[in-house]
Amino acid sequence: MNIYVGNLPYNVTDDELREAFGSYGEVVSINVIKDKFSGESRGFGFVEMSNDDEAQSAIDGLNGSEFGGRNLKVNQARPREDRSNRGGGGGGGRRSW
Repeated sequence: MNIYVGNLPYNVTDDELREAFGSYGEVVSINVIKDKFSGESRGFGFVEMSNDDEAQSAIDGLNGSEFGGRNLKVNQARPREDRSNRGGGGGGGRRSW
């Protein structure tokens, strides 16, 4: 199960998240989302766990809990939406005066 973790402290490390979630079961991967320009954490990330029951226990146990001075928001991650056919958009172009 892929788990969304929000309201993370900006200085959180993958190892700290692995330790927090690892107490509930096997952690497959950790991905703290970072700003592509500054390299700083954006305050959220994803944790993948191999067992759905363990993942649900982690969600139940960690959602709302204090971590690094902040209250975590933890829930099952939703699949990414397909951004290729959002409709609308375009933009840019030249103006002729």
